[in-house]
Amino acid sequence: MHLHKYEKYWLGAGIVGLIVFLIILGFGAFYLGTHPQSHGEIIDPENIEANDAFKPENRGLTKVDEGRYVLNIVASAFNYDLGTDESGAPIKNIEIPAGSKVLVQATTPDVIHGLNFAGTNINMMVEPGYVSTMEVELNNPGEYTLVCNEYCGVGHHLMYGSLEVVE
Repeated sequence: MHLHKYEKYWLGAGIVGLIVFLIILGFGAFYLGTHPQSHGEIIDPENIEANDAFKPENRGLTKVDEGRYVLNIVASAFNYDLGTDESGAPIKNIEIPAGSKVLVQATTPDVIHGLNFAGTNINMMVEPGYVSTMEVELNNPGEYTLVCNEYCGVGHHLMYGSLEVVE
């Protein structure tokens, strides 16, 4: 089989590109420690209340120490459950002091959802049967919108909330 010299160039460029891609991928995975979530905690999607973090009274924002918070969220059929206020009304806006470290924990009983506080690095996929977790430090004051970035059905656009980082 005879290859034209330009075919050899393109074949070589493709092989070099593949090798560079694999080196970058390996560098990110092994040296920088970038990896997908391990889903270390499994939960029964039909009984999420069995997990203490997702009992109705523990949902939403909880202060655990000075400057440290836990935010437990249940994403379900076109709604983010961020807890309830004293009157029993659902909370849609959460306030956190700037400089706080927040452990975000989320799960869902139904379908795959996305959880994204636009403008922050909080962005995760919420899958039935797993607890997704992410710890972040919120330093920049402002209001950040909570959106579902994984299409979950006809009421997908109704899934919203907000996070306000205050001085």
